[in-house]
Amino acid sequence: MNICQSERKMAAQSLHNDFDSIVIGAGIQGSYTAYHLSKNYKTLLIDQFTLPHSRGSSHGKTRIIRKAYYKAYYTQMMTECYQLWNQLEAEANVELFRQTGLLVLGTEENSEFQTMKSTLIQNKVPTESLTSEEFSRKFPAVNLPKEVSAILDKTAGILYADRALKTVQDLFRRFGGTIRDGEKVVDVQPGSLVTVTTTTGTYRAKNLVITAGPWTNKLLNLVGLQLPLKTLRIVVCYWKEKVPGTYGISKGFPCFLRISRNSNQHHFYGLPSNEYPGLMKVCYHSGSDADPDERDIIFQQPSQDVNFLSDFLSKEFPGLDPKPAIVEYCMYTTTPDQDFILDHHPEHSNIIIGAGFSGHGFKLAPVVGKVLCELSMGKKPSYDLSPFKIHRFRLNLKSSL
Repeated sequence: MNICQSERKMAAQSLHNDFDSIVIGAGIQGSYTAYHLSKNYKTLLIDQFTLPHSRGSSHGKTRIIRKAYYKAYYTQMMTECYQLWNQLEAEANVELFRQTGLLVLGTEENSEFQTMKSTLIQNKVPTESLTSEEFSRKFPAVNLPKEVSAILDKTAGILYADRALKTVQDLFRRFGGTIRDGEKVVDVQPGSLVTVTTTTGTYRAKNLVITAGPWTNKLLNLVGLQLPLKTLRIVVCYWKEKVPGTYGISKGFPCFLRISRNSNQHHFYGLPSNEYPGLMKVCYHSGSDADPDERDIIFQQPSQDVNFLSDFLSKEFPGLDPKPAIVEYCMYTTTPDQDFILDHHPEHSNIIIGAGFSGHGFKLAPVVGKVLCELSMGKKPSYDLSPFKIHRFRLNLKSSL
């Protein structure tokens, strides 16, 4: 091969590896960001694992979708999220959502319960308040303590998570996007063109979006930044119905969110039996600190979280066997205030970060992806992002050179 031919080949290869945008992390947030970008820009989506995988936070068959939040900005974002999830269903001709309603259970003196109820009413979300008598009549298989009140978010339901993630990625490809899975990022060089090096190749783009979930800080270390993120290993438990169908989706049983009376204890949440016949998914909204690269280590002792769940279910859901039938695992990446991070890198404006979704981000992915797309393209965000700015934390910056 002569010099001219070699130069032309190198130029062609460089062009092939040049993009308008690169997104690192193909969970639901990164995939939805790439989906939005690919409609107008040449976009590359990178993931360190072969897709699909169950190593991060976006796998599993189901998630709750709801407008019931005690922070109103999430409730307001959810209005468009529902529209965008419906749009995705229409584009792919696939069912991604099933409306079941969501029972929000808590005591009247609990400030979070009261704020959540007020947020639903103020945002005109279709709701129903249930007296203890009405609740007992409608849901006889739940032993609701007398001091606990119930409000039903009628708009809520179930998202089919694995199916949703695959659908977003399929449409991303349909719009011309490129996926490189099984490629771990080993270097990121900031600049007017960001250079990303993986175990397989080198790519360049005008902007980079980092949505690496539990691996966010490991990746941000390459660009001189550490955020106050904690990674938690969550147990996802399925409990056998003593009488099949007692809490079944086919019987009209809704999802639920049980707000803890104890400020030191996290919430419980559950979905009606559906994905595994005869088994109800009920989880504890917290977990133990874990390195995401060690999340599959099997611990010999029963998790304290499983004990919390067993005790709770024995008292309030007596129709379930108090020993879990299936235990799976997931990762949360949490911030100190449980709010997301959606912002530019403090020193590199063409590097955008989406992180810290704190175990409640899946349902909001359509709008999160839209906002991250807007930030990367220098457009005015569709929402007030002040609750999600990096500067609300004390930063740990170091030279990335």
